[in-house]
Amino acid sequence: MIVDEQLGVGPATDAQLLASIRAGDQDAFTELFERYAQIVWNYAYRLTASWAEAEDVAGAVYLVLWRRRGAVRIVNGSALPWLLKVTNTLVRNERRRLARYLRALPRIASHPAQRDHAEELSEQAAAKARLEQVLHAVRRLPRAEREAVEYCALGRMATADVAELLGITEASVRSRLSRARARLHTLTAANDEA
Repeated sequence: MIVDEQLGVGPATDAQLLASIRAGDQDAFTELFERYAQIVWNYAYRLTASWAEAEDVAGAVYLVLWRRRGAVRIVNGSALPWLLKVTNTLVRNERRRLARYLRALPRIASHPAQRDHAEELSEQAAAKARLEQVLHAVRRLPRAEREAVEYCALGRMATADVAELLGITEASVRSRLSRARARLHTLTAANDEA
């Protein structure tokens, strides 16, 4: 809470909280965490389609926030775009790490890996299968279109915020989204027919 002599007590802005966090204020960190934790978790879930992974990613995002508190960028008065960008980066890095691991596994394992029974059950859920199909299609998009979809559609960020975050015009963001929608429609329709 910020006390203003003329206006009274009011909630702190993200910039004010960040200034306090940079000074080592753990209460300000807690307030910023509580402000955006659910949104960050939801975004991580939409990127991973896994509750457990989303939980891990969301925790890692706030660890990065604390460690890189001097580098946090406020966009339109909000720290949320920066938090979502970190979320996106962490998910991509984890995908790359997992892909490297899966490529190396046959070389180090003498027998094929056994699938976990709980994992098999969760894959049977129709909603999860569809989400994974869409996420796969999103990953196949060209980078510019993929980022627009990840931030606008999955992160639910405004096109103006995405434009500022990426350093492009808002019209470019809308154009990328339009091209991405057309490609996604084609990609998911082809998968539905297969």
